[in-house]
Amino acid sequence: MKKEVIIATKNKGKVKEFEQLFAKVGWTVRSLLDYPDIPDVIEDGVTFAENAAKKAETISNAFDQMVIADDSGLMVDALDGRPGIYSARYAGSDKSDAANNEKVLLELQDVPSGERTARFVCTIAVARPNAKTIFYEGTCEGVIAREKAGANGFGYDPIFFIPELGKTMAQLTSKEKNERSHRSMAINKLFANQAEWS
Repeated sequence: MKKEVIIATKNKGKVKEFEQLFAKVGWTVRSLLDYPDIPDVIEDGVTFAENAAKKAETISNAFDQMVIADDSGLMVDALDGRPGIYSARYAGSDKSDAANNEKVLLELQDVPSGERTARFVCTIAVARPNAKTIFYEGTCEGVIAREKAGANGFGYDPIFFIPELGKTMAQLTSKEKNERSHRSMAINKLFANQAEWS
């Protein structure tokens, strides 16, 4: 019997990545896009882990089964770690990827190339009925480009440059991204420790 997991997100880009990553181990993915009547979970935590846990635990309690959620974002060293947990709504509550990218580029316009280091961070929470929530974290190091490049991916991918590849995250194929992204790193840890939660 094929295994199935619920991912507590309505972000289409995240859903696509989770589907691709879980397909490698023979799991199918359902998301909150499959349950449009489920209200959004308010992400009011002060860390990625707190937000991921709140989403996973809320939906796990609603469905009475295991649920996985992630909270992820971009941390820019020259901006003291911003946008961080506010990555999705950095330029405003309407959650515009284009506006978020433009705000970061504007804030860094006078920052020299050697000081534009940044990383994507992803924390995954696995919530199960009557069990302690488990966390896995993944990171991907890079620098903020001077301008957007690439049409793949979502979020800050067009301005997140990976020096060793000479490309932004948005210029990578899905296969390339899934080999090195912060989300794939966290999910690889999840799979490596499957005995802890399955």
